[in-house]
Amino acid sequence: MTTSSDLFSESQQVIAGGVNSPVRACDSVQETPVFIAKGQGSHVTSSDGTDYIDFVCSWGPLILGHAHPEVLDAIGETILLGTTFGAPTRIELDFAKTVCDAIPSLEKIRAVSSGTEATMSAIRLARGYTKRDKIIKINGGYHGHADMLLVAPGSGATTLGIPGSAGVPSSIIEQTHLVPFNDVAAVKQIFTQYPNDIAALIIEPIAGNMGVVPPQKDYLQAIRQLTKEHNALLIFDEVITGFRAAYGGAQSLYNVTPDLTCLGKIIGGGLPAACFGGRTEIMDHLAPTGDVYQAGTLSGNPVAMAAGLKTLEILARPDTYKTLEQRGAYLEQGLTDALNATSIPGHINRVGSVLTLFFNNNPVYNLHDAQQSDTKRFAQFFRVMRSQGILLPPSQFEGWFLSLAHTQADLDQTIKAVQTALISIN
Repeated sequence: MTTSSDLFSESQQVIAGGVNSPVRACDSVQETPVFIAKGQGSHVTSSDGTDYIDFVCSWGPLILGHAHPEVLDAIGETILLGTTFGAPTRIELDFAKTVCDAIPSLEKIRAVSSGTEATMSAIRLARGYTKRDKIIKINGGYHGHADMLLVAPGSGATTLGIPGSAGVPSSIIEQTHLVPFNDVAAVKQIFTQYPNDIAALIIEPIAGNMGVVPPQKDYLQAIRQLTKEHNALLIFDEVITGFRAAYGGAQSLYNVTPDLTCLGKIIGGGLPAACFGGRTEIMDHLAPTGDVYQAGTLSGNPVAMAAGLKTLEILARPDTYKTLEQRGAYLEQGLTDALNATSIPGHINRVGSVLTLFFNNNPVYNLHDAQQSDTKRFAQFFRVMRSQGILLPPSQFEGWFLSLAHTQADLDQTIKAVQTALISIN
């Protein structure tokens, strides 16, 4: 069988960096990426036949696990009717109704094909609606790779130590103002400085790209009030948290209603799909009814809509999120016990079925805190875990994703592997 190292060497000749998304290269953990041949349930198999328990889950979309039979059936039935039309379909309507019913703040949506498209379009819409140019974003918040959002981004840019990106004009990023996560005073300061100039504040309600960092008590409510007072829009980037933190997203978990919401990952059921939406009065500013232009040939792709609809149908069944919470809590407790058995400093942040183990002396409330983590120790931990058949996201600044497919045996095996790994790097 061909090894991952062989495939990576070959890929570097024809794919920029050898990968189609930077964090996959595993540079920060000094490893060669694993090339995946197949996935089933909670496991993936590499090109050389090695089996792994998977906590990447395609960076969050696979909340049901790999190759869920009901999702595959929905894809198979739909694909026989055609793969794309560039014209309206009934399944787009069914999808929109399902998403709007699940998240009350969404009166209308617009489907797109990626989270980057969703956030980029939501920002453009906010600017068009408010007739303002400036936005506020969170330091370390990653909202895709649109120019105005690549200012102190999290995710792969933090992992690779990239502060922003070459190729982004300074005239664009000057319109983006940064504040730390969980810091209401910093938001107040920006609004005091620019009381009538802020179009929107965009935020992950649960930070996911500096590692998992939940909002502190009343933080989201406070920024909701500030945006209202200054007639700015509040945009929740729920690309990760939508249908993962809860069926209604993090906004239902924390009882905060944003003006616009961006969704992705889970709503595609393993295929590329995303959307953004909000109140009718805002969404009607989009073309063709309004003057804010947005378009996409593959937006609302019927095959992706079918996978997403079936996934949401399964998630809506009784006790789904209770099960996910129980599995997340069990894994968190196992990691906590393993840490406590060593002298290694560490803190675990978890919300439901996603968590991060920070190799950090102190709790993590924002990007600055996260960056105090011992990334060298994480790299050692990652390598030992992988050698034991546990596949983790290759970055200290990402979350571990659980799925309904992860079994008790998977979790016990993972906890045992964590115990071994921590002992070996202590």
